[in-house]
Amino acid sequence: MANLDKGLDLLKPIAPQQSDTLILDALTRYVAQSGTLVGQRLPPERVLAEGLAVSRNTVREALKRWEALGIIVRKKGSGTFLHAEVNANDSFLSLRFKNDSATMWHALEVRRIIECESSALAAIRATTEDLGNIEQKLDQMERVHLRQGSAGAEDWAFHSSIYQAANNPLLLQMVGGIIHLLHAFFESPPEQALFSDSFPLHRLLFDAIVRREPETARRISHEILNITERDMKEVINAARK
Repeated sequence: MANLDKGLDLLKPIAPQQSDTLILDALTRYVAQSGTLVGQRLPPERVLAEGLAVSRNTVREALKRWEALGIIVRKKGSGTFLHAEVNANDSFLSLRFKNDSATMWHALEVRRIIECESSALAAIRATTEDLGNIEQKLDQMERVHLRQGSAGAEDWAFHSSIYQAANNPLLLQMVGGIIHLLHAFFESPPEQALFSDSFPLHRLLFDAIVRREPETARRISHEILNITERDMKEVINAARK
C-alpha cells in the first residue's frame, strides 16, 4: 500500500453536500493517478474521508456503490481491495456502463414505461396544486440549466413532480425501487451535459399536461427518453474504448 499512501495528497476536499456520485468520481481520479493496481488495498475509510473532508459514513455509503459494481471487494479483517481497473477519465456513470451496462438499460426501460404513462395520467388527473408544483420545479430546472449548462438534480425533481401529479402512489413507489440506478443519469458530471438536448422538450411536456393532452404528453416523454438513450449509448461506446 506504499504507493497509495504516497499518493494521498491527490485527494482533494469536496463540498460536504455533494452527492456520493461526485465522491466516487474523486476517488476514481485518486485511484488512477496514484497508480493503484487491481488486487491492491485501498486506504482505510478514515483516511479517504479526511482527504475528501467528508464523513466516514459518506465514504462508506459511496464505496457500497463501487462494491455493487464489482469495482472493489471488501475482505473482513483485511480491508478494501481494487477488483477492476479504473482510469482517470472514468466517471461513476461510465464505470457503471463498463461494469453493469445491462442493468442500466433495464433501468431505462422501466423508467420509460413508468414515466411516459405517468405523464399521460398527469395530463388527465393533475390538480391545480399539482400543476403549480410541476411549474415551480420546471422554472428551477430552467434557471439552473441556463446558468450552469446542466441541472441534473432539478431535472429529477421535475420528473418526480409529474409522477406525483399522476395521482397513483404506486407509480412513485415503483420508480423509487430503481432510484439508485436512475440517480446516475442525473447527477454524474460530465455526462450530465450530454442530456441537455432534451432540455427544451421539458417545457413542451409541461404545456401538454396543462392543456390536458395525454397523448401529446406521452409522445414528448418518449422523445425525451429517446435522447437520453442516444446519449447513454455515446457514454457506453466511450467507456469501452
